[in-house]
Amino acid sequence: VQLQASGGGLVQAGGSLRLSCAASGRSFSSYAMGWFRQAPGKEREFVAGISYSGGHTMYADSEKGRFTISRDNAKNTMYLQLNSLKPDDTAVYYCAASITITRPLPQSYEYEYWGQGTLVTVSS
Repeated sequence: VQLQASGGGLVQAGGSLRLSCAASGRSFSSYAMGWFRQAPGKEREFVAGISYSGGHTMYADSEKGRFTISRDNAKNTMYLQLNSLKPDDTAVYYCAASITITRPLPQSYEYEYWGQGTLVTVSS
């Protein structure tokens, strides 16, 4: 499984971005996926996750209501819509996939495959 994250960039506080994660390799529709982020000097943290079918989603408490995760299994792509961005959202955002879990989990060790990350910078 290869994952390619894209869509990051520089945005002002209050703005929006849409991140994408394109997958290739094994059947995309068979694994749960997630978004994590890592800010400078901080540990990687869970942002959002989605089940293999897209029917179940999970969000970190700080992102509820601002971020929306989705997937299009026909396009082998997962998305993360970022709204009402804050400077604290500045980080490298990583997409991840797991073939061993069916529902998303917030622990990074549950995910076997990782993309290279895309940088989101939110200016004040």
